[in-house]
Amino acid sequence: MNPIASPSAKTITGHLLDRLYDLGVRHLFGVAGDYNLRMLDEVLAHPGIQWVGAASELGAAYAADGYARVRGFAAVLTTHGVGELSAINGIAGSYAEYVPLLHIAVGPPRSKEQDGAVAHHTLGDGDYEHFARAFGQVVCADALIRPTDGPAEIDRVITACLRENRPGYLRLPQDVALSSASSSSRTLRRPDRRASDQHALAAFLDAARRRIETASTTAVLADSLVDRFDARPELSELLRVGSLPYAVVVSGKSVVDESAPDYLGLYAGACSDDTVRDVIDNADLLIRAGVRLADTTSGGFTHGYDPDRGIDLDPTAASVDGVAFPDVSLHDALAGLTRLVVDRPVSASTPTAPAPEPRHASPSADSPLSQAYLWQEVGAAIRPDHTVVADQGTPLFGISPHRLPTGTRFLAQPVWGSIGYSLPALLGAQLADPSRRGLLLIGDGAAQLTIQELGTIGRHRLTPVIILVNNHGYTVERALHSPRALYNDVTSWRWTCLPAALGVPEPLVLTARTTAELDHSLTTATAVEDRMVFIEACTAPDDTPELLSRFAAIARQQAKEA
Repeated sequence: MNPIASPSAKTITGHLLDRLYDLGVRHLFGVAGDYNLRMLDEVLAHPGIQWVGAASELGAAYAADGYARVRGFAAVLTTHGVGELSAINGIAGSYAEYVPLLHIAVGPPRSKEQDGAVAHHTLGDGDYEHFARAFGQVVCADALIRPTDGPAEIDRVITACLRENRPGYLRLPQDVALSSASSSSRTLRRPDRRASDQHALAAFLDAARRRIETASTTAVLADSLVDRFDARPELSELLRVGSLPYAVVVSGKSVVDESAPDYLGLYAGACSDDTVRDVIDNADLLIRAGVRLADTTSGGFTHGYDPDRGIDLDPTAASVDGVAFPDVSLHDALAGLTRLVVDRPVSASTPTAPAPEPRHASPSADSPLSQAYLWQEVGAAIRPDHTVVADQGTPLFGISPHRLPTGTRFLAQPVWGSIGYSLPALLGAQLADPSRRGLLLIGDGAAQLTIQELGTIGRHRLTPVIILVNNHGYTVERALHSPRALYNDVTSWRWTCLPAALGVPEPLVLTARTTAELDHSLTTATAVEDRMVFIEACTAPDDTPELLSRFAAIARQQAKEA
């Protein structure tokens, strides 16, 4: 048995916390449990990391995801079994969306493991690896921490998270967390994800040069992996130098400058506006930067371009007309393409991006609030210093077609698509960068899953604007199938009572049932920045944003043909 570390010696926990701090982590999310309490004493004593106790482990995992998207890394701490299984949905979402964070699960001491004891929070069969095996499916690296090699294993898992941009998992027995750590003077550095195989890069650029020189029209489509793998500056330079028309899929919102004249708009396959679809699908050369085709981002796989044609850039590989060039980083590929488009022949024309659509005429002040008016006005109210978090559902479908101001940060989870994600993610994103004001867009059905974290947001004195769309149930599901089915209903809550009931200090609570009430609410929210503003926006159950209507029509047809 390893002795418990003296107060002056560094423990396994101390090593872990120092590693997190060195990587920019200043908050640790989680829920207290009896197995992790003594470890939490060290967390509270650490001078650089603040404990953020969430209302649930799921909320803690979602918050860590939002934090990592802003700061580049995060961590969540739970107890064994019941706690970690509560968090696994959030961790799986981070895996699907390429978000790097570390899950630390603290369990019974080694003596109970060795005896096969029927300890609480286990399945009662003496097997302490059940949950670690489950996590093996949704993390890029994992380890059982032992005193002999604990620091090395911690460093290995963290390094893998940072290299692959995905979650990692540590199973930490209670006594090991407090045991002495072997001294390590090595600095843990972020892996260099910009490095490429120079021969592969040269071959790719040679093939790309020939393709660019012969292309009659060229356009760019961008997605979230550009952001996840820190290649925004390179993409921005390519677009600026090349004067190329470009679009994004919904998961890539805010990755590019949406106010620039070359910005086409949102691309979503057959759900796209005609001009956007025509330019992207018919480009002789389509450069795809970090694009992943998903049903929710491609209009149910109705994209009109050929994925085997054009230039495709992944984080660690590139291809030209289906010929792959491995070990080419996204950074190097974009930088190389920038040099090539500068030298392309003048005759290689590019389509002209459309002008932004004019705003619709305002209905009368006492008109019932519609989805169309709601998202038009919310879109107009977004500022460059906002962090916008949109939940899967009408908020994401409603806001994503609208252009965001330069500098706005946008978070969503369209690939994993777990409703309720956005509220705790807002908590994490706001703590990661308190200089920005949070703007949460969430539906009533989604909010019922994670609303308890509203109290955590209030406890940390955060002052976001929260727009809750109360349309009495799952409007997305109504649009997809059986609009009157009982399973698409949710219990009607008194939403305006909840912020105060959950402990939010002096919330400003507003309700908008008409266009005039929405206008007043948004104006007030902009002016009031010293407290949380909670707006209940009431729309009809069957009223849907245009993008959702298009998507639902395609989905219904595909379901009939399946």
